[in-house]
Amino acid sequence: MAKLVYAAVAAILALAGVSASAADLANRKALTLEITKQVAQVAEAEAAKNQWTMVTAIVDEGGNLIYLSRMDETQIGSVEVAQRKAQSAIKFKRPTKAFEDAVAGGRVAVVTLPGALPIEGGLPIVVDGRMIGAIGMSGGTSAQDGQVAKAALDALPKILGK
Repeated sequence: MAKLVYAAVAAILALAGVSASAADLANRKALTLEITKQVAQVAEAEAAKNQWTMVTAIVDEGGNLIYLSRMDETQIGSVEVAQRKAQSAIKFKRPTKAFEDAVAGGRVAVVTLPGALPIEGGLPIVVDGRMIGAIGMSGGTSAQDGQVAKAALDALPKILGK
């Protein structure tokens, strides 16, 4: 009988532990396709305003592609570069310009980091202090790519209604 009571108490404690851990799950913000499309539209408008053609890549917090677009006449090579910039920005939680600046400053070992791309144009997407994805732009100079990515993220509070 004592073994049965012990087993019942253990089962109750185990169930209580499951409930407590479920209650502790984080309430996470995530990029939706609709928000992603709006961010990309701002990027493409900024590029078009400056008569630049670019590829826009937006990834989620795991670096998985959510959105990709290539403006007419943009070189094909920028498709992969934009994706790699976005993935680099989210993987390392910093703008890809940080890697470009490090290489320019003589820290060439940065290029050996798996997934690090030392070319401006990749920016993490941060909402309420949490990185939820990244944008990568490619097609212009690295400074132009960075300008377009920044313009898109500067519009994010308005897109989110904040």
